[in-house]
Amino acid sequence: METLDRIDEEILLWLNGGVGHFPWLDAVVELVISDYMVPVLMSLVLLGLWFAQRTEAAHALNQRAVLNAAGGLAVASLVVDWLINPLYFRSRPFVDHTVSLLFYEPTDSSFPANPATVAFAVATGVWLWNRRAGAVLYSLAVLYALSRVYGGVFYPFDVMGGAAIGIAASILVNLVIRRFAALPTLAIRLARALYLG
Repeated sequence: METLDRIDEEILLWLNGGVGHFPWLDAVVELVISDYMVPVLMSLVLLGLWFAQRTEAAHALNQRAVLNAAGGLAVASLVVDWLINPLYFRSRPFVDHTVSLLFYEPTDSSFPANPATVAFAVATGVWLWNRRAGAVLYSLAVLYALSRVYGGVFYPFDVMGGAAIGIAASILVNLVIRRFAALPTLAIRLARALYLG
């Protein structure tokens, strides 16, 4: 475990060591690392998928993708908030090391990285139904996770752990959606009856 911690720290310090050398990159990372840009873009993609209507078949698949993403996000959040965080706390990189921070100092556990958990749960949930939109969301998720490490907020293994939890949660939800196909169909019909889909 000590070797993994050392590798984790070395990767963090190497990536964070670039802060200040490329002001244009720091400016981009400050935009990406924020609590707003990536979550808003992902939300807009989900909104577009929910309401887009090229064909009825594509519309139904896209709505299942959104349900999968939302379900995966919910399951991943429950796992992190109710199982992992109460049992394990890891201090943030800026507490243990001298790093160049490009973000405010969060006080919650560094492991798992909640933003990575959320982003990868959403990206996986969509990708399982719509590869093109899922690839866009995966690109955003990777940028979001890397920017959080570069900016000194998380260790690399924190974002990898968060990504693994998000991916696993959405795969689990996908299995449930496919096994009990009547449930998402009912939810979509109800949303459409209420002019919400």
